[in-house]
This record gives sequence, structure tokens and C-alpha cells, in this order.
Amino acid sequence: MTVFEINAVPYGSTGRIMFQIADTVRGMGSMAYTSASYTKPRGEHFPDTHYRIGGAIGKTQHILLARLTRRHGCFSHFATYRLISKIKQVQPDVIHLHNIHGWYLNWRMLFGYLKTAGIPVVWTLHDCWSFTGHCPYFMAARCERWKNGCFDCPLHRQYPGCFLDDSKKQYALKKACFTGVPNLTVVTPSQWLADLVKQSYMSCYPTVVIHNGIDLSKFKPVKSDFREKHNLENKTVLLGVAFDWSPRKGIDDFKRLAGELPEEYAIVLVGVSDAAAKELPGRIVSIACTQSQEELAEIYSAADLFVNPTLEDNFPTVNLEALACGTPVITYQTGGSPESLTESCGKVVLYGDYEALKGAIFEMKEAKASMSRACMERAQLYGRDDAYSRYVALYDQVLRAGSGS
Repeated sequence: MTVFEINAVPYGSTGRIMFQIADTVRGMGSMAYTSASYTKPRGEHFPDTHYRIGGAIGKTQHILLARLTRRHGCFSHFATYRLISKIKQVQPDVIHLHNIHGWYLNWRMLFGYLKTAGIPVVWTLHDCWSFTGHCPYFMAARCERWKNGCFDCPLHRQYPGCFLDDSKKQYALKKACFTGVPNLTVVTPSQWLADLVKQSYMSCYPTVVIHNGIDLSKFKPVKSDFREKHNLENKTVLLGVAFDWSPRKGIDDFKRLAGELPEEYAIVLVGVSDAAAKELPGRIVSIACTQSQEELAEIYSAADLFVNPTLEDNFPTVNLEALACGTPVITYQTGGSPESLTESCGKVVLYGDYEALKGAIFEMKEAKASMSRACMERAQLYGRDDAYSRYVALYDQVLRAGSGS
């Protein structure tokens, strides 16, 4: 069996998931190819089985044209033609889509090919973009137009931003494009997203929930000098981790907490850009990025509580990583964020209820000592090998369905 994966980027959570699935496929005796858009050099070394989609000039052109014409995903013709040619060369048994938004391919061309290629397709939805007229998430805007047809989009200037609203036409275009693919199976990392898919035009496809997984050999309790290095001895350390800190990830709540919590508390944020760090209160310890998963595990282990005030999310792996390191999690009732938690390893508060979040922090100040074991036991449900071997089983299933056996 040969699998060909496509994702917007080769890094971040979705890039990591793509590569880990490919590793699992190869580890079980099959072949896997990965592909992602051009990205600025980040020091990664990609295997020969990874294909880079497009280039810097093409992506820049796509961004500019999309913002001017309100047609995101309708350019990058040559890059998409070459991608389809690569797929034809590889002749995969299964094509696995991840994020196809991000100004790097022409999804009308791609889906035109998929509808006639006769190859089973698995599409993992990492957000809601596939069934809206514009946005990847709509919870913060409290918008439900996507259920019947988007219009007057309140988020059209946000990613993937355009100057004027064209959500009604984009919704119709997506619906016509994304439906009607023979033997396509939708995968969602959370039950929350699966329930939304069933209310959308994507309900025409079978939907399977496969939770994201983490490397339990790396995310585990470890000792380090992190507290001493950052002068956090005798502090109750609250940790937040995100790839891109923004209001939807809860950065505003952390700023507010920094101004209201007693001095005995300390806040550490990982994944903060240099520009964002300049806007943070001096009391917050900001870390741009970690050099390895082992280093990140040291920080999770050093924290007393992992606080995830996300306002829009699917099934955040940061919750799983914190649990695996024995650290209790506090989060809002946001998307699939609560699905990895029980009362024995964390606390879920009402969506956007800042006072309830702060109250939970006070309530669970010393909870780690009693909850740590339960946290680690809960994390065992989300091991990478078990999670991604389910994809291999799904590939076998769709192949059998396609052959009629």
C-alpha cells in the first residue's frame, strides 16, 4: 500500500501529524509520501519522500490575487498541476488530505482530479474551513450561517483575509467542489468537529473520529533546572503553550491574569514571537520556541497547572502533552478541548468565563500532587502509535470498500 499525504505546511501541529502518520505507515511495512507548501527555511531536513508544493513567488502571487479577487484557493495553477503530476507518478493507493487552505494550491483543480482519479481519499479536518464560506473557526463570532449558506461574513478580514466579503459565492463554490468525490472518508480529531460535519454539506461522507496522538516516550515527567533558571522557585507556575499566540488562543486572558493574580503565581508562555513578547507584561516569562520535544516536556513537568484559555480549537495536542507530563489542565468549554479531560485530571469551565477560569486556578493551586498520576494514566489513551495505526486500519478499510471485497 502507498499513501500520499497533502498539507499546507511541513511544521506545526498539522505538519507533525502528517509526518507521524507517514512514519507509522512505513513502520507497518507500507510506503508513504508527504507534501506541503513552500515555507521559509526553518532548519528542517525533509526525506526524499517529501514533495514541496510551489515556491515563494507563486505563494506570494496567490496571496495578493486572493485578497484582491476574494478567490482564496483558486490560483497556484502551475503548482497544482505539478502536484497532480507527482501524484500520477507515485500512483498511490490512498490520498490523504489535511489542510488544503493556505494559498498554496488550487483546490478546484485538485478536486476535479480527485473526482475522476478512482483513488480513495481520506480527508482529516483540522478545523472548520472545509464547510464555511471563509473562516476556519466561527465560535468566537457566534456565527451559524455555515449551516445553510454563508453571507455577510463578520470575519472576512481575518485569515484567509480579503478586502471584501465574498463568503456567499465561496460557500457555493466549496460545496460544489468538495461534494461528489467517490470513496471519500472524513476524519475529525474530535467528536465536537464530527458533530459539526454532520450538520454541514460534508455530511454526505462517512465520518470517523481519530484523536490526535503524542509521543509518550518523550512527553513524560522529567526533572530539570527550568524553575531555577527562570527564578520561579516557590512560585505556582501556570503554563500556556501555543504555536501562534493570538486572541483566539487566549493571550488576552493571560495578560489579564498577569495583572490580577497574587505575586505567588508566575505565568510562562511558550511559542511567543519576538513582536508579541514586546507587548506582554513584564511578569510573564515568554519563550520563543523550544529546541526539542524533550525540552518542552521539561517545561510541562516544571509547571503546576497547564492553562488553555483557547476560544477556538479542535483537539489541542498541548492538553495531551501536559497530561503526559503529569500536569493538570484547565480549559474553557471550547470545541474539542475538553474531550481529553476528566474531573480526575483537570477542570473545564464555561466558554469565555474568565472569572470561572481564574477561580479554577485558585481552586487547583495545589492539585498537581494528587492529580499527577491520573493525568499520566489519561494520557496513555492518546499514544501516537495507537492513534496513527488507526489511520492505517482506515486505509485498509477504504481500499477494501473500493475493491468491493
